[in-house]
Amino acid sequence: MPIIATQNGTPRELTPAGNYIARCYQMIHIGTIEDTFKGEKKIFNKVRIGWELPTETKLFNADKGEEPFVISKEFTLSMNEKANLRKMLESWRGKGFTEDEAKSFDITKLIGATCMINIIHSPKKTDPSTIYAEIATVSPMPKGIQCPPQINDTIVWEYDNPNMAVYEKLPDFLKDKIKQSSEWKKLNMKDQQPEPIVTETVDDLPF
Repeated sequence: MPIIATQNGTPRELTPAGNYIARCYQMIHIGTIEDTFKGEKKIFNKVRIGWELPTETKLFNADKGEEPFVISKEFTLSMNEKANLRKMLESWRGKGFTEDEAKSFDITKLIGATCMINIIHSPKKTDPSTIYAEIATVSPMPKGIQCPPQINDTIVWEYDNPNMAVYEKLPDFLKDKIKQSSEWKKLNMKDQQPEPIVTETVDDLPF
């Protein structure tokens, strides 16, 4: 089902800074939650997009063998011309959206799509002694360069067709965020309702 824009794990090693070939493998619709923006609490519909770096691998777990570094970023699920999601997508595809394209863009089209990612290391504003990796830019793949095949399993969490097996494999901090969303609360209320009695009676995008 579309997601339209109008790991119980131990912390992984910091993703190295630099420019990398990347592939989108993860799409988590967190849902509508309260978040802080410029010091004010507001309501946002959030999505988390994840990429793997297939050329940058390391042995994180001896039982699994070498795995690619991964990195993800949260966006407000909006295609407003000022929205960070739209700016990132336009940078990725190398051209802007028409207003018709921007009215309803299914971001699950990004799954499997390749790109170049520039990763930088920055100090946390709340704790300058802590360094984290963040995505600075996402751009199209250069001509003549091929991305290796996908390594990680595709991960998609959505509310139209919720897969609880996917949910259970998410990191605790993500599950906690999802549980705060109005969509999660509606989903659980729906599960608790009795079954109703039924009577018979776009496009040239690169991803």
